Amino acid sequence: MSKHICILGCGRSGTSIFGEFFSHLPQYTYYSEPQFSMLERIDYSQPVAVKVPTQDNENDFFDGLSFDLDRFLQIFPKDHELFWQVRHPLDAISSLRIGIDDNWGHHPRPGDWKDRLSQPLVEKCAYHWNFINTHGYRQVKDLTVINTFETMVLDPLDTAKNICQQADINFEENRSPIMEWVNRIQNENNEKFVEAECSKPYSRKDHAKKVGRWQENLTHTDIAAILPYIEEGAKSFGYELPGSVELKS
Repeated sequence: MSKHICILGCGRSGTSIFGEFFSHLPQYTYYSEPQFSMLERIDYSQPVAVKVPTQDNENDFFDGLSFDLDRFLQIFPKDHELFWQVRHPLDAISSLRIGIDDNWGHHPRPGDWKDRLSQPLVEKCAYHWNFINTHGYRQVKDLTVINTFETMVLDPLDTAKNICQQADINFEENRSPIMEWVNRIQNENNEKFVEAECSKPYSRKDHAKKVGRWQENLTHTDIAAILPYIEEGAKSFGYELPGSVELKS
């Protein structure tokens, strides 16, 4: 049997479209952002894929995760694979703006999020990205396989093959539904692109391409303000931050 899957990571980093890879596969039951307590009631006799379980109480705090990791490892079947989905911080920040502007609508929220509501929006987004990708990732670093937004969007077929290898999925036996997923992923909005259902409320048509969109969305002032927040996290994932590159003025 293929492995059970859990996908973690910061919002607006591709977790939804990655999760919907499994919704295309008939052998998998896919759960998008279920409450954590639901994991105790799931039937694991067949492969299950879960995207970012949410805390049962929004006041629960697990420092960058939305659940207690020890409890998760007790509940979730041992024959599993955990993925950490990550996106270049500047692109993720550009995409986080709608959700963070809506009463910090992305979860899990940092413990001090209410104290930061008066900050400029891009700084709040940067703080959120860093919180998830440093505090949260640090807890699961040794347990997860990294999947990057950039590789997924620019080479979805290679991503699909890597997922299959990690999850013990026979690519050839599932070629047709896998290719449906591969063909819907594009770096720009066009007739082929099919957006993930969970992503639609957070989309803004203010950029031509998804990879590198920050160059269309963020100003020199924005970059200068948010670099201190994201340098640590960007470095840990091997992301380069702008130096002499031209930015929108």
